[in-house]
Amino acid sequence: MKLNWGMIGGGEGSQIGPAHRLGAQADGLFTLAAGALDADAEKGRAYAIRLGVAADRAYGDWREMLEGERERADRVDLVTVATPNATHFEITKAFLEAGFHVLCEKPMTMSVEEGEEIVKIAAASGRICAVNYCYSAYPMVREMREMVRSGALGKIRLVVTNFSHGHHGDAADADNPRVRWRYDPAMAGVSGQFADCGIHALHMASFITGDQVATLSADFASTIAPRVLEDDAMVNFRMSGGTVGRLWTSSVAIGRQHGFDIQVFGETGGLRWASEQPNQVYYTPVGGRTQIMEKGEAGLSSEAARLSRVAIAHPEGFPLAVANIYVDLAAAITGEARDGLPLAEDGLRSMAAVYAAVESARAKGAWVDARPPMFR
Repeated sequence: MKLNWGMIGGGEGSQIGPAHRLGAQADGLFTLAAGALDADAEKGRAYAIRLGVAADRAYGDWREMLEGERERADRVDLVTVATPNATHFEITKAFLEAGFHVLCEKPMTMSVEEGEEIVKIAAASGRICAVNYCYSAYPMVREMREMVRSGALGKIRLVVTNFSHGHHGDAADADNPRVRWRYDPAMAGVSGQFADCGIHALHMASFITGDQVATLSADFASTIAPRVLEDDAMVNFRMSGGTVGRLWTSSVAIGRQHGFDIQVFGETGGLRWASEQPNQVYYTPVGGRTQIMEKGEAGLSSEAARLSRVAIAHPEGFPLAVANIYVDLAAAITGEARDGLPLAEDGLRSMAAVYAAVESARAKGAWVDARPPMFR
């Protein structure tokens, strides 16, 4: 039986909305049963109805959706929060407390204190609070994780990761409202590019290595006036198990398109993956030749095979990575453990790292503790 799914935000013209709708429904596991899709109530209702949502479940805002769904016998099993960053905490908190499972877009909250509260509420309610770190759900990223777990690389010494693009590098476009808000503290919070893209790279480093960031040192730059928040950042970090980390994130790297890649170097080998060629992992054993591992080929881990959907040599893109998050959510909601699902704890660690990086950058790169207080 399909699970009922509701979406808040992600309306017509949204960048992320289509990926969620394609992903949630790709495997026939969820039905879009309810939605509050737009800040403009009537526009949101009309769009939801066009997507097949019944008129009485096409809501004007999230509060109306909460009240409308709370007592229904067929209420939604999962709510996706895809609204502007500053609203994530309030909406996620309200739905968790009402007993709904939640998938929240990143960043999960705007502060560490809010993140700790969400972790506690999810634990007390017994509900799942997942965070959409969807790049971790590419099949070949899961293969890298399994190789590290199996010891194929020995002890991990170094992780180098980047999430750098040039799409905000045109100074003439700096006042475009779709760009400007990302560097405005009133809308984006304490960090711009690092909180927007860098935390994907930081989460990936932890996800693949199975280790957590303990301390970090950051250098932030705002290269285009009148931006207040950074559009370029370099972050060095140390993980609890001793792994050294290097991270660069930028929105002014003209010529780079998506620019998300990661390299993992261990005692006996190295791995490399890039989101623009997500079907391949480059593996080099110490003293050996570099091998290209392909999604869908024989001999991969069961985890990589489970999340591969089409035949070898056929590309699987971003919406299917999002779909893999929903596959694991459906399993978790129905009682099957899935340890690859990014949860509220991951969202909290990301926000703690953001605040630590801001503190470090203001202190000219001083090393600071990047752990959330509740995990120290």
